[in-house]
Amino acid sequence: MAKKHDIAIIGAGNLGIAIAKGIAGAKLAKPKNMFLTRRHLEKLADLKKQKFQVTSNNIEAVQNSEYIFLCVQPKQLPDVLKEINAVLDPEKHVLISTITGVEISTIEEHLEAEMPIIRAMPNTATAIQESMTCMCGKNVSEEQLKDVKTLFEALGEALIIDEDLMKAATVLAASGIAFFLRYIRAATQGGIQLGFHAEEAQKIAMQTARGAASLLVEGHNHPETEIDKVTTPQGCTIAGLNEMEHQGLSSAVIKGLLASFEKINTITQ
Repeated sequence: MAKKHDIAIIGAGNLGIAIAKGIAGAKLAKPKNMFLTRRHLEKLADLKKQKFQVTSNNIEAVQNSEYIFLCVQPKQLPDVLKEINAVLDPEKHVLISTITGVEISTIEEHLEAEMPIIRAMPNTATAIQESMTCMCGKNVSEEQLKDVKTLFEALGEALIIDEDLMKAATVLAASGIAFFLRYIRAATQGGIQLGFHAEEAQKIAMQTARGAASLLVEGHNHPETEIDKVTTPQGCTIAGLNEMEHQGLSSAVIKGLLASFEKINTITQ
């Protein structure tokens, strides 16, 4: 980024705090230039000790910032925007919403002026700077979109997509965390049945999952390319893979993603 930015995070819960720590850790903004708001400030006491600006005054946070992260619950959004409308400046501010299922058009309905708006969908791995964030924007310049992408890249990886894919991104990236964790749990249970203690089985499953993902990230290969390196004729790996497919592994994953997508379309309409 060409310069450091002043940032407000409205609704500094778990996600907001993770965003703040990631941005500060990447030195894209200093804690003293980041305003975190929350009703109960005692929950931000540790961040205050780290020199973050902690306040329950949303207007103060917005007035002193350029990029404004909206990390509140969907039902809180109308009241928050009503509160800060008077101090929003289209020439100065960029709104960044991380609110699940809330479209840019919905945000615009509560604004008095046409604002640059970016909609972003991180996942819970923001806490360890390994998130996959999908984002889209409206009324934003290329520089603004690039700057916000850089902010989210401090939390992992970021990808700019069309807004009509944001619900699908929520399923694949945000809900996807739970889906991958469920596989690790199942592998752990299988490992216990094979004779390992629970902690040993989980450690093996976790590191193996990390290694599998890293092979794809570092090698830029298709999963089948790496699978072929492990399978040998009449070997134990192909026997296990074929049984998993016979039991519907790939089909179950795809059906699960589609069911999640159908659900998100009903709860965000």
